[in-house]
Amino acid sequence: MHAHGRRAAGGLVYERHRPEDTRLYRLVEQHYPAFVEHLAEQGMALPAYVEKEFESYLKCGRLEHGFLRVRCDSCHAEHLVAFSCKRRGFCPSCGARRMVESAALLVDEVFPKQPVRQWVLSVPYPLRFLFASRPAVMGRCSASSTVALPLT
Repeated sequence: MHAHGRRAAGGLVYERHRPEDTRLYRLVEQHYPAFVEHLAEQGMALPAYVEKEFESYLKCGRLEHGFLRVRCDSCHAEHLVAFSCKRRGFCPSCGARRMVESAALLVDEVFPKQPVRQWVLSVPYPLRFLFASRPAVMGRCSASSTVALPLT
């Protein structure tokens, strides 16, 4: 577990991440409800997965939406650690954590054991939006274009 905090004489001092103090959080909190209402007035709605991302983001790191009380057995210091959303699409904190965990897995478990060749494919924006809203289309495209190359 990463400890957010500042340095002190005895090491790191835990400081709770406060998403509500970030510009992004304030922007989403202030404008997201009105945006959803505006869409509803026009008979439109965001896809369910997008709504879930926003709703989860607004609860991420907030003590009022759940927390753990952790206590050090040696010094008996206690801290409240808010639950995270664990989403990967929008939340910068959880997205960064997942990226670090994925990179560590690759470096520790995959790369030392298997030869790897990396290919990067850039998809035009209109197709990105299509793939995000209809994953089955992306699955059909990627399945039909898969090429097996020997790794030497």
